Amino acid sequence: MKFVLYKDKGGEWRWRFKAANGNIICVSSEGYTSKQSAQHSIESVKKGMADAPVVEE
Repeated sequence: MKFVLYKDKGGEWRWRFKAANGNIICVSSEGYTSKQSAQHSIESVKKGMADAPVVEE
């Protein structure tokens, strides 16, 4: 699995989290004006994933 950083058509930085087979698992919910901000968002997701509970709604 990997995070992929890219610029969208509007010039903002976004990310995708992809499985080994290329399927997109999740995407950034917003665009970022700087690459650094997008990378910070990835780090926040990575830190939060380990402790995230599974809930049924």
